[in-house]
Amino acid sequence: MISCSGDKKETTESQTVNQEPAIVAPVTLTYELVRTFPHDTTAFTEGLLVQDGQLYESTGSPEEMPQTRSVLGPVDLKTGKIDEKVKLDRTKYFGEGMVILNGKIYQLTYTTKIGFVYDAKTYQKLQEFTFPSKEGWGLTTDGTHLIMSDGTNLLTYLDPTTFKTVKTLNVKYNYDPLVNLNELEYVNNVLYANIYTTNSIVKIDAASGQATGILDLTPLINEVKKINPNALEMNGIAYNQAASTFYVTGKLWPNIFEIKIKP
Repeated sequence: MISCSGDKKETTESQTVNQEPAIVAPVTLTYELVRTFPHDTTAFTEGLLVQDGQLYESTGSPEEMPQTRSVLGPVDLKTGKIDEKVKLDRTKYFGEGMVILNGKIYQLTYTTKIGFVYDAKTYQKLQEFTFPSKEGWGLTTDGTHLIMSDGTNLLTYLDPTTFKTVKTLNVKYNYDPLVNLNELEYVNNVLYANIYTTNSIVKIDAASGQATGILDLTPLINEVKKINPNALEMNGIAYNQAASTFYVTGKLWPNIFEIKIKP
């Protein structure tokens, strides 16, 4: 299931000029499991990305889970452990999505409306910034802008220097706003988004905001639950350009899965 709001509009064969054009329903996507890697079961995954062949992860730290921490850094795929290059004070900040652009790492926080910028090589903090959304969730880039989600149906494009809003993208599933957009990945004018509290990843046309495909990863969740019953929702999708595959994982999951998404 996916999360939408609103009722579907009825369409007729004789649409008027002012009516919305017919929308092609999202197709059901399938996947091939390529490889399975370990993942730290204390990692409350909020962001996942591949840069120059290296997988990176950022995590959050719910107050009721003292074993978690808000960190970011490269992931060792042999062990699943994060090399903690940045660690936030969990009494002040809840780490969220991250992205690397032009030699800088950008990181969101959950409810403080504050983000951080680090040097991608040294991890030295360069600056803090504020963002317009009430909450910070996922973060990706189209190579020019920062693209962030905030749990609604809107994706906000930010200038990476001024952090001002360039535009917003209204994401729809058929005719309905698609809410709970979470962790993001951008690949060739296509956005992929985890839908919070579901087992689904949605494929989105970055130009129109229309969902064009839906991928159900319930079999992977069933597998991780057998290993760690405390595993929570799926969150984390990263594109591995070298192999045209994706890494996916979730909060407190024991595994990172490398998959090939089929059209």
